[in-house]
Amino acid sequence: MNLIQLLPFGPAAVETLSELRAGLEREFAVPCEILPPEPEPAFAFNLTRQQFSSTEILAAMLKRNTPAKWRLLGVTPLDLYIPILTFVFGEAQLPGTCAVVSSHRLSQEFYGLPADPKLQHERLLKEAVHELGHTLNISHCEDYQCAMAPSHGVEWIDLKTSRFCGTCRTLVPARSMLNASR
Repeated sequence: MNLIQLLPFGPAAVETLSELRAGLEREFAVPCEILPPEPEPAFAFNLTRQQFSSTEILAAMLKRNTPAKWRLLGVTPLDLYIPILTFVFGEAQLPGTCAVVSSHRLSQEFYGLPADPKLQHERLLKEAVHELGHTLNISHCEDYQCAMAPSHGVEWIDLKTSRFCGTCRTLVPARSMLNASR
């Protein structure tokens, strides 16, 4: 049975996880469960950058992954990076079974704007679908509305949807049970 498991790292709002679970179940047409939260991943903290290494978090997630799972998605409010970029919204194995997303830079407050929880939830879902798409061996898409379009800033996230375009949908393995009726 295919299953997406959400693994919270650090403090994660229950409402955020519940909305993300519902959105992923809708987009992938597979069950999604929320696992008990893990503590803040101190092992991945870079003192100089004051950020957390998404690559190190992924490595830790791989150690707990079992064949019974279909996908494991780490979810965190912490600021993530990879060495060659200032920040990342998420990272995934391409292909693989694990991905991680961060809500840190998805909130309007990060940019000095009034809070918009609905917009933040939409952005998190789009990035979660995007990273899970990478685990399915789907690379970036040129269709700016496709969930697989690259996101270099929140403005790019706001342009796309949480759905795969027709071309990317054909790249999803049949075993994923992706809702192809859209």
